[in-house]
Amino acid sequence: MIKTNQEKASILIIYTGGTIGMVQRPTSGTLAPVKFDQIKEEVPELNKFNYNIKTITFTPALDSSNVTPAIWVKIARTIEKNYNQFDGFVVLHGTDTMAYTASALSYMFENLDKPIILTGSQLPIGTLRTDGKENLITSVEIAAAKENGKSLVPEVCVYFDFKLYRGNRTVKRDADQFSAFHSVNYPELAVAGVDIRYRKEFIHYPENKGILKVNTNFDDHVVILKMFPGINQKVFNSILCLSGLKGIVLETFGAGNVPTTRWLINCVKKAIKNNIVILNVTQCQGGRVSMGQYETSLELLKAGVVSGKDLTTEAAITKLMFLLGQELPPEQVKFYLNKNLRGEISE
Repeated sequence: MIKTNQEKASILIIYTGGTIGMVQRPTSGTLAPVKFDQIKEEVPELNKFNYNIKTITFTPALDSSNVTPAIWVKIARTIEKNYNQFDGFVVLHGTDTMAYTASALSYMFENLDKPIILTGSQLPIGTLRTDGKENLITSVEIAAAKENGKSLVPEVCVYFDFKLYRGNRTVKRDADQFSAFHSVNYPELAVAGVDIRYRKEFIHYPENKGILKVNTNFDDHVVILKMFPGINQKVFNSILCLSGLKGIVLETFGAGNVPTTRWLINCVKKAIKNNIVILNVTQCQGGRVSMGQYETSLELLKAGVVSGKDLTTEAAITKLMFLLGQELPPEQVKFYLNKNLRGEISE
């Protein structure tokens, strides 16, 4: 256990929308949005921290299914604008697309040395059995945690159900349980019990503190294409021939395998010849793509498909959008897809 000095911490809570921001009104019994400028009244436990807590509420508050890259940019710019005034940031977000937002934010922030913690809840914060209060309170405490004057977790993270994960390693695994998120290919960064136990060996600490850079350029001319037995040739080909398409995340079987039918490989080769970047990720919850291990992935490797290694689909599609947004040549996009930018991939 690490003892931390965080008495004077300043924390900015950014409410984007989602289930967590709802309370049940006693008069009508209906759910209504929390007034987040009065968050300490709704969650009085926050007063015990003696932190300087400020809030910003997005208008309108969004169901996370409606989140777009423009919202990722809005979150990033809000943090950038307030970066020097606060020790840490807590982003309240709907759970459905939280892993996408966490991944996208991780790529946008270069030389990050403060925590950006995304959290939410499965039940509204105003209901009796809510998981929202614990998620919010502990996220605030983690965002404030310092050792020797430096943030303990200077990363974009997701905190949920007593566990802190690297944001670009998480996926939502359950729509009903409180343990909505998991990270199969990378360990938890912290576990909250009686104490919050930080696993510093897995947390990324910048070796040389540089000036914060925020890059908000994304290109949405991309698609996720999931392989399945019996995939139709005309449908497959029509997707790869979409006008304006620049990148594909191909969700393959096992360690990166596809059927060895000639038409499929020819479609892939044609797309790559037309400067479409194809990134291969596994459909499996755990493990990694290892192209060339089986004959069914060797042809993809020869065609120029990029191995996604152990990237999650969420981290893969946002990374592809981010790199294409930098207007790099296809070969450079492929090069950086294989490089570990923010701890999203095991090299």
